[in-house]
Amino acid sequence: MNGKSKLLIFLLVVLSVTAIGSAREQKVTLSGSSTAMPLAELAAEEFNMLQDDYHVSVTSGGTGVGIVDVAEGRSDIAMASREIQPVEKMRYETGDEKFQEFLVGYDAICLVVSPRVYNFGVRALTKEQVKQIYSGSITNWKGVGGPDEEIFVIGRRAGSGTRDTFNEVIMGSKEAESPGVIIEASDSSEVKTAIRGGDNAIGYVGFSYVLHGDTKVVSLDGVGPTIQNIKDGKYPLARKLYFYTLGKPSPGAMAFIKYILSPDGQKIALENGFIPA
Repeated sequence: MNGKSKLLIFLLVVLSVTAIGSAREQKVTLSGSSTAMPLAELAAEEFNMLQDDYHVSVTSGGTGVGIVDVAEGRSDIAMASREIQPVEKMRYETGDEKFQEFLVGYDAICLVVSPRVYNFGVRALTKEQVKQIYSGSITNWKGVGGPDEEIFVIGRRAGSGTRDTFNEVIMGSKEAESPGVIIEASDSSEVKTAIRGGDNAIGYVGFSYVLHGDTKVVSLDGVGPTIQNIKDGKYPLARKLYFYTLGKPSPGAMAFIKYILSPDGQKIALENGFIPA
């Protein structure tokens, strides 16, 4: 047997082993909340390196999208920044399959303003003031002690768990309209970019998005979004982050859920701006 033949046989063996390994590796898919996505992505990177049985992939799209994906079989796990709604249970649950809920961490919705507004002196707002801004009753920063500038109000798109929680706590109902909103962002990173690019804006983002850079966070009803205030429930816009499956989790989904709830997984959460469960 010549050298070329030996090399060809070696390559065929390597390809066969790789194909067998890929076939054995089971995929686990997550979709949903853009707030929970960074935590899931970071945990997935570590989880995928630690074992060869499963490969976890993560996409966002909003809490509502994740729940529909799980219900219709496109994802194994839905990431959610709110509790599942009764209408979602009614639509998708059956006698044999119920949604399973896993608390994976705590978060908060933080109110952020443009640096110019913050430096002028707007560093605290009440829930009523925020409600009036988003309802369009207050349209100038002067109305809350800020500069004589129109308020550029940034909201979130429908289907966002962050929007649902904000509407429920601030506007009084998840279905509330926000006529003061000028643009609707798809996720927290888009809100943060818009805030940074303007000089008269207000918006709201997940807690992990305010830990880096010079994002200007204002307190709400005199309470700031500190880790202790969030876990204690003192901060009005504190919330929980969940994973949901429809029915019993698959072995791969359960393995990943157990990992993210393990000390190593919760350490990843803490080190990256999420509050452990």
